[in-house]
Amino acid sequence: MKRVYVTNSPEETEGIAAALTRGLKPGACIGLIGELGAGKTCFVKGVAKALGVAGYVKSPSFNIINIYEALPVPLYHIDLYRLSGPDELREAGLEDYIYGEGFSVIEWAEKAPGLLADCSLVVRISYKGETGRELEVEGG
Repeated sequence: MKRVYVTNSPEETEGIAAALTRGLKPGACIGLIGELGAGKTCFVKGVAKALGVAGYVKSPSFNIINIYEALPVPLYHIDLYRLSGPDELREAGLEDYIYGEGFSVIEWAEKAPGLLADCSLVVRISYKGETGRELEVEGG
């Protein structure tokens, strides 16, 4: 099932993300696809709010993964931008998080195409003007 949402602010993007998250169960994986600055981390902020994460949510581009305490299970915010391919996903041990009991949100998920089929949701985010975004959501 494919749905399309258009947002006009970061807050609206976060709101859509939060609403989509409320329909998922622990162990769910969300794959995010979009250009630099498209709003992937903004989407993750909405997921984090829906899960009750307290504190600042930032992109894990340099760490590859940020782990946030949430209820009922942790949120794993993963960024594949610096990985050169799916083999590095396994070598980094990220599959343990992705296929674990927590919620996983993966930026640049297209870098591991085999992973996309395992995601509960795949969200493609694209620019619609300076602050507008289009979110094409598959799954769920």
